[in-house]
Amino acid sequence: MNDATFDVIVIGAGIAGLTAAARAAQQGLRVGVLERGSDERYPCNSRYSGGILHIAFHNIKEPAAALLDVIQTATRGHARRDLADAFAANAGRAVDWLREEGARFIKVGNSAYQQWVFAPPRAIAAGLDWKGRGPDVTLRMLEANLVKRGGEVRRATAATSLIVEGGRVSAVETQRDGTRTRLSAQAVVIADGGFQGNLEMLRENISPAPSKVMQRGASTGIGDGLRMARAIGAAASELTPFYGHLLSADAFHNDKVWPYPQCDELGTAGIVINKAGERFVDEGRGGVYVANAIARLTDPLSTFALFDEQVWQGPGKNARIPANPLLPKAGATVHSSSTLAGLAALIGVPSEKLTHTVTEYNKAYASGTLGALNPVRSSAPITGNAPIPTLAINQPPYYAVPLCAGITYTLGGLSIDGSSRVLRESGEPIPGLYAAGSTTGGLEGGPGAHYLGGLMKAVVFGLIAADHIVAQTRQHAQP
Repeated sequence: MNDATFDVIVIGAGIAGLTAAARAAQQGLRVGVLERGSDERYPCNSRYSGGILHIAFHNIKEPAAALLDVIQTATRGHARRDLADAFAANAGRAVDWLREEGARFIKVGNSAYQQWVFAPPRAIAAGLDWKGRGPDVTLRMLEANLVKRGGEVRRATAATSLIVEGGRVSAVETQRDGTRTRLSAQAVVIADGGFQGNLEMLRENISPAPSKVMQRGASTGIGDGLRMARAIGAAASELTPFYGHLLSADAFHNDKVWPYPQCDELGTAGIVINKAGERFVDEGRGGVYVANAIARLTDPLSTFALFDEQVWQGPGKNARIPANPLLPKAGATVHSSSTLAGLAALIGVPSEKLTHTVTEYNKAYASGTLGALNPVRSSAPITGNAPIPTLAINQPPYYAVPLCAGITYTLGGLSIDGSSRVLRESGEPIPGLYAAGSTTGGLEGGPGAHYLGGLMKAVVFGLIAADHIVAQTRQHAQP
């Protein structure tokens, strides 16, 4: 084993890892970053993202007290208070630090949640568009800053286990091209993403048929950090929820329809049905919630968004990256008929059942009794500071889009405290071990699959981890 020693080892070179690494190096620590990807511009969710920094669709520069209220409301009180406090208190300084590092931002109109968008922005187009866009540029900038400060990035290198000595994490075992290496450090930061790319972990925690859940991100998060930390006694939050969206089921064979356009607006303004022609989920809880419900089905490829012309020309056209007209332009399947019976024949569901489902839904809509349906239909959530309206389905032609659940990242993960320290089941921190980004849990997730903003969470807790490590290092260095 070829040994080497660092002050800090960071596992994963997404935006959480590179934030922690660049910040620690900025303050004089010797940092080593381990990245499984071998290419110079290795795939990761940060690169694939839309590049919008927000907290629950609010401006990250709002006062900390206001952001804390936003977090508690968005998660229905599920977020751990220490994490919520840290998230709200550090959001503003995190974006200030990024700007000082050289990140560029633009504002998109008056939308509160799009006041901090990495520049240059992605095009308003279907498909995957990341090369040369803001997140890609920002990652390359952070890596360059790290290297200038004496840091090192080891690509094509997998962390395989954490080494504990004297009750403290003191080293990481790695593997590259069959060669094992032990890297020693005063602190280790796990920032290798969630476990969405690990089909076995998805089967265990999220879906009985993970191969029928579309990977909406880079699928490079395979849960190594979670596995290694749990092997030495780390606690984890509930692992069942994930962040994702409704996508056209054609995403499995048509790269032009993922990660955008998403189909949330179609399913949450209209209804979502199964092969029996029945509703099975509360669409009013939003696209992320519905995507989670679809993934839990025995067959996650058995559902449709069902809606009418009013939805297609309204919410379907008004989204940031709209399904209308991008889905048909990309060649995606959009069934249409002037009658519900005709639509039922096109999608292969029982005509009488589908007609009954829509009729009962429309009656409840007209009488204001959607909450009495089974399952209930709650009021639409606020998404991007504007609710997707709940609409009747009574203006032909009628439409149906075959759906799939698109998973971007898992919301559950390692338990950390407000200083990004990984915790044991007892609640005590594991000395020398930190985590940031979507490998962590406790802030997002919960029974409603509550989403607050993955990029912002990654940057904030990457920054917090680095600052706490620096403070501990300086404290121990004092005579």
